[in-house]
This record gives sequence, structure tokens and C-alpha cells, in this order.
Amino acid sequence: MLRIGLTGGIAAGKSTVAARLRVLGADVVDADVLAREAVAPGTDGLAAIRTRFGAAVIAADGTLDRPALGRIVFDDDEARNDLNDIVHPAVRDLYAARLEQLPPERIVVHDVPLLVENAMSADYHLVINVDAPEHERIRRMRADRGMSADEAAARIAAQADDRERGKAADVRLRNEGDEAEVLEQVGQLWHDRLLPFNANLLAGRCAERRGGPILHPYDPTWPDQAERLGARIRRECGPAVLVVDHIGSTAVPGLPAKDVIDLQVSVADRETLDTVREPLARAGFPRKPGIWQDTPKPADPDPDHWVKRFHANADPLRMVNVHVRVVGTPGWRYALAFRDWLRAEDDWRSKYLAVKRAAAAEHAADPSTAGYAEAKEPWFSVVADPAVNAWTAATGWRPPS
Repeated sequence: MLRIGLTGGIAAGKSTVAARLRVLGADVVDADVLAREAVAPGTDGLAAIRTRFGAAVIAADGTLDRPALGRIVFDDDEARNDLNDIVHPAVRDLYAARLEQLPPERIVVHDVPLLVENAMSADYHLVINVDAPEHERIRRMRADRGMSADEAAARIAAQADDRERGKAADVRLRNEGDEAEVLEQVGQLWHDRLLPFNANLLAGRCAERRGGPILHPYDPTWPDQAERLGARIRRECGPAVLVVDHIGSTAVPGLPAKDVIDLQVSVADRETLDTVREPLARAGFPRKPGIWQDTPKPADPDPDHWVKRFHANADPLRMVNVHVRVVGTPGWRYALAFRDWLRAEDDWRSKYLAVKRAAAAEHAADPSTAGYAEAKEPWFSVVADPAVNAWTAATGWRPPS
């Protein structure tokens, strides 16, 4: 089951996107509806709210007086946190119950206005953020909700800002005014990404690689993307995963690279290499078939010391390599040291870029990028390995995680 988080600031157009996704075939679960169910008359949630905030927030018909409660919590952080502590666990339980009722092949969209504020990004395979310019959102609130400009601006200021939403979301849908344009974006997202993502997830299949070894200028959002992906792995795998590190070229600021996020998943022992197979697949990272190991380096030529497991993303539009390695093994250590060496040494970073460009040009027609990777291996063993070892000895480097 592909789980999608849908969010967006007030009056950005999230409801329009949710409605279109429902028409296309998604099961949309509205967090606001669940929140109302969680505090309906007779629920433990409403009883707890009455105990915390008093009878003044209960209407004459026994329902929650939302405007009265809103006036209490809007400018009071402590009161708002207490309310969240009552409502959020109940909403999570209701959401989990909805998922259990749905067939596993469905695509579920969880419409959550405060997804970013409540740090929920790791709960989903993909997060969509709907946004619009602030002036357009204020115009909509004045026209559709009868708010003053100051009231509308205050509502916007009380929510996460664009930077925070950008860090939490994988997909940005811009809704600047013409509804047809945002609906077209939604349709394209559904057919090009969500449907094949779900098909791959159900089949336990990695997304097909496409495009060849194309080097892109360094993207400053790569670390944020890696953090989101790693958080999903940690959320699904639990304590079996000790840490998830962003490695490879996209982890080196300023270095052009293939648009592929490399993650190192650290586990305690060889048995756990296989224990995490199923949770990684559920998180959206199926195992690549075959027996995998890193190419042994001269300092430790025993192939058995370089065993790992290799997973990749089921998402067709976000290529990810997941290297599962045992803490302390040569491959685990080398991945971290090589990354930190390139971050610290400008000259070596330039030399590595020249190697990458030459390999990319030689294997430009290979969509698998296997030839590109193999072409770099001699440089790693003959040139980089002794240089990295000398650098770690000279600097006293230790693995940061």
C-alpha cells in the first residue's frame, strides 16, 4: 500500500488536489474529519478536552464548541500543546484503523494540514506539498472566508513557512490561480509517479534506471532529500537500523553528481543484513537481486570482509541506492571516510570530478550506469584508497556515526 502525505498552507489549494486524487482513484483520508471524529460526543477525546479546558468549550448540544476552544489555544502554546496531546493519538489510531480496512493494492492519500508542524513526513512513502504565493492565499481567504487581510496573514504566520514545507516534502505542486494548471500537475504526478511507484512497491521491485550517467550541478536540496529518505527507513526498521548516513557524491557539497541519493544503513551484525530486508521493502526500498559486495581495496583484500546488501527505491522519479553494511567493516568505514575526505580536500575533489566526467563520457549510452561505476573502480583502489588512508591517519579521523 502506497501511503502519500498531502499537505499545504491554508488557502493554498490542498482540497482541490485531494479531490482530484480521489477522482483519479486514490483513497483520501481527511485528517480534519478524523479529528472531528476523535472529539465527537461520547468519545474519550471530548471528555479529556472538557477536563482540561472546562465546560465553556462544550456547546449546548454536547458537541465541541470549536470557536470557543480556538480562542483559548490560538495564542497559548501550552494550551495548544495540551490539545494536541489529547487529539493526535486518537487521530493516529483512527487513521491506522482506516488503513486496515483498505485492500493492500490501494494508494492512500492522507490529507493533513499540519503534517509539517507535527513532523509526520517519515510516516509516508511520499509527501506532496501544495503551495501558492502568500498574496494569493490572502486574497482567497478574504474572498472565500470573509477574513480581513490581517486575520489572513496571522493564520499564515501561525503555520510552517515555505522553507520548512520544502524540506519536508518530496513533491511541490504550485497552485497560483488557474485551477486547470494544478489539476494537470496532479494528473501527471498520478500517472508518471504514483501508479508505477505503487506497482513497484506491491511487486517488491526496484524502479527501472533511466537516463545514463549524467552529471548534474550540485543540488543543495540533496541533503534534505537524504534526511527524509533516511527518516523513513529508521521509522520502518526501528532499532535494527543503528544509523542512516548520506554518502556518495550527492553528500559532498559543490560536487557535480548523478542525481542519485546514496544512503548507508548501518546494522550491528551479518544476521541483521537480512533481518531488515522486509522492513526496507515496506519503506519503499526493495532489495536488488544478486549477491553483493564492495570491491575489496588493497589494504584489506579479503572479499568476505566487504559483503553488504543492496537495496534501491521503488519510486520511479527518485533514484536511491541503499547500501546495508555492518558497522566496523571495511566497506562501511570506507564509505564514510571517502565522503569526508572529499568534503575536506578541494584538490582531491577536483581530481575525482575529472575521473567522473571521463567515465560518464565513455559510458554515456549505458542506462544502467554499471559501466560508469566499473570505470571508476581502478581509481578508487590505486589512487583514492591510499590517499584516504593517509588522510585519516594524518587527521585522526574517526567515523562520525
